[in-house]
Formats: sequence, structure tokens, C-alpha cells
Amino acid sequence: MASTHADDITEGGLARPLFHLAWPIVVTQLLQVAYNVGDAFWLGRYSASAVGAISLAFPLIFFFIAFGGGFNVAGSTLVAQYTGADSDGSAGKVAGQTLGFVVAIGAILSVVGHFGSGPMLALFPSDAATADEVVPLAARYMEIFFLGLPFMFGFLAFSALLRGYGNTRTPMRVMAVTVVLNLVLDPVLVFGVGPVPALGIETALVPEMGIRGAAVATLVARAVGGVVGVYVLFFTDTGPDVDLSHLVPDLEYVEDIVRIGIPSALEQSAGALAMVMLTVMIVTFEPSVIAAYGLGNRLISLVFLPAVGLGKATNTVVGQNLGAGKADRAERAVRLAASVGAGVMVSLAVLAAAFPEPIVEVFMATGTAEAAKTIEHASEYLRIRTVEFAFIGVFQVLVGAYRGAGNTKTAMAFSLITLWLVRVPAVYLLAFETTLGATGIWIGVALGHVVGAIGAAVWFTRGTWKSAVIDSEAPETAADPAVSED
Repeated sequence: MASTHADDITEGGLARPLFHLAWPIVVTQLLQVAYNVGDAFWLGRYSASAVGAISLAFPLIFFFIAFGGGFNVAGSTLVAQYTGADSDGSAGKVAGQTLGFVVAIGAILSVVGHFGSGPMLALFPSDAATADEVVPLAARYMEIFFLGLPFMFGFLAFSALLRGYGNTRTPMRVMAVTVVLNLVLDPVLVFGVGPVPALGIETALVPEMGIRGAAVATLVARAVGGVVGVYVLFFTDTGPDVDLSHLVPDLEYVEDIVRIGIPSALEQSAGALAMVMLTVMIVTFEPSVIAAYGLGNRLISLVFLPAVGLGKATNTVVGQNLGAGKADRAERAVRLAASVGAGVMVSLAVLAAAFPEPIVEVFMATGTAEAAKTIEHASEYLRIRTVEFAFIGVFQVLVGAYRGAGNTKTAMAFSLITLWLVRVPAVYLLAFETTLGATGIWIGVALGHVVGAIGAAVWFTRGTWKSAVIDSEAPETAADPAVSED
């Protein structure tokens, strides 16, 4: 029987299901930011070297997570299409197959990351102080963090599978629990809990673990999230109908997961590598430019959230409607989401362009010459990047549509164009081959989404993406009756 989620998504107005899917995704992404902020906040009060260590470790950790996360796109797409095709049994089967496959990938990457942390960090250029202080701390953090990768991949799979089914609120709630747990554990494990003479306790209740404590806190929180997610999938009726027999590998389903997932895995990994490449170029500038780049990116990552939410919601809506044989409805959903995304991002762009300095100053201590230069650079960065905000909204929606249709190669192609054919070369040319300097960095970064969104929009009009990747008995309809889009 089709779920009520599928009924809502494949029938009636389009704006309501898009909004109901998108806002929990935005909140979940904010909660993910809270993980990183929590670690940085407490380690910042522990030592500067510890903060430097997690900054050094993050690109490598992100690369591992990005590669594994690509296969969750396959699971989300297949669950969406089977759910839309009124085939809940197949949706449950593909959910179990995806979970087992992704957790197995997580276990393999866990071993590679745990034992390869030191050698991987040795590839980064570093001065003597960094090599002696920061690199060993980063290795300690990574060795523990990677032990929790199977749990983390389990939670990410759970989130993606429920999103494909049409439920984004349950993953948000589980994520909130894990974030609170991480924030509580961080200070306890980083600083320890000393003796309490008044109670006759002469030894430390919890030893001071430093950066290892932050890693353990994250590991425990991720483990809880993974276990709860698996429980919800197998022992509640919240998502597709999954049972333990669905974990036994079925080559037909695994082939679909690999075929759809590998382009997404490569796409996300290439994004992580592009981030590393840009960082390598930007660290050659003065400290205020480097700080402005980091600060500006953190601000813009928050601006991205509505677009990301709409993009992932579009993934589900397109997948379920193509599975139900309603290609025209899927197309209308994409056009609506792109219009809303562009409109929201234009509003944010106007605000950011009008008041860049006050926005930056909220996140930056003032009072020194270095801080003043950082604020100046970051304000210019923010103002220049507002030009691309509307394009970000359109790009995220269109890429989400391609993924929902199972056209992950198309999504990968436009992401690679955005990052590797436009952004990285443009930053190098404008920053190093012209007199623009830091301004060239900001312009080069902004060009990526402008070109990518235009290209993705032109390709969208061809209509070649409007085919499901599953075999279903849902009736194919060239056009379904017009519906209200509110």
C-alpha cells in the first residue's frame, strides 16, 4: 500500500509537500553545524593547537564522509521511486540493501582512516611547529573519529532512506538528540571532571582527555544516532517496510545502488578535493585574507541552507512522481522549487549586500588592526558572492532533480563543471595572474555557481531526465491534470 507520504507528494498541491520536506532538512543541516561548532568551541578553550588540529583534520574527514555519502543518494532515489510506484515491499528491500552496503563501506573506510591518519596528514605541507604540535593532535583525533564511521554512515543512510520515503522530521529529531549528547559530553571529556573533596572523592571522576575527548564525544553521539536510526527502520512503521532478511546482499539491488551511487560518490569526493585545492591556494595570502575566506565561507554555508533543503526535497518529489509515472508533475515541482529557491536567495542577497559589515562583525571580534582588515576582506567577499545567491538556489534544485530521477552522472557532470572547470581555474587566474589579488579569489569562487546553474538549466529544458530508473507497473502518463501549486 502506498504511504500517506507518497499520497501527499504525488497528488494535490506541490508547495505544501515541498515545504514540509524542506524545512526539517534545513534544521538538520543547522544541527550538523552545531556538531562542528561544539567541538571548535570547547577545543578553542582547551588550546590553540587543538583548534588547528581539527582544522587540519577536517578536509580529510570530509573526503571520507563525502565518498560514502554518495551511495546514500542512490538509496534515497530508489526508495522514492519505489514508494511513488506504490511498491512498498521493493522500497523496504532497497532500504535494507542500501543500509547494509553503506555500513559495510563505512567499516572499510573506518579501518583505512584509523590506520592511515598519520600517513595522510604527512602529505600536508607544514612548518616545524605544526609538525611537532598540530599534526600529532590531528592524528589522535582522526584515529578515534574514524572508529565511529560505520555508525555515522548508518545514521546518514537512515536519514537518506527516510527522506526518499517522504519523512524528513524523524531524522531531524534523532539528529537533535545526538547533537545535545555531543554538546554535553564535549566539555566533560575534553577537560575531565576532577576530584570532589566534599564528597570524599580524591581522584578524577573523568580524566582530562583533551582532543581525544572531543573525538570520543562525537563517536558516542554518532553511535547513538546510528543505533536509533537502525531501530526506527527495522522496528517501527515510520519508514519503508524493512526486515532483517533485507540485509542479505541481493546483487540486482546492489548493482543499482553502485550504478547510481558511484557518480554521486565521485561528485562529492571531487567537491571535497576542490575545497582542499582552494585552501592550498588561499593559504599563500596574508592571514587576514585567509581568516576572511574561512569566516565568509561559514556565513555563506548558513545562507546555503534554504537552497540545500529545497534541493533535497526536490530529490524526493521528483523520485516519487517519476516512480508514479507523473513526469509532468515532477517537472512542475522542479520549476516551482527553483522559483522559490531563487526568490528566497535573492532576498538574502539583498540583505547581505546592503549590510555586509554588520553581519561579519557579529562573528568577528573587533578592536585590532588585523581584525579590521579581516572584516574589510570578509565584507567584500560576502558582497561579491551575493551575485551568485539566486544561481545557488536554482543549481541546488536542478541537481536535486537529476539525482531524484537517478541521473547522478548528469548531477556529477554539472558539479564538476562548477568546481573544477570554473571555480578552481578562475580563482587561480584572477588571484595570481591578474592584479586583483584577494578580490580575484572572491570573484572566482562566485563564478562557479553562476556558470553551473545556467548550464544545468539549459540541460533541464531538454527533458531527457524525465525517466524513472526502476521497473514498475505504475501507469505512464504523458500529462496529469493540472493541480494547484499551493
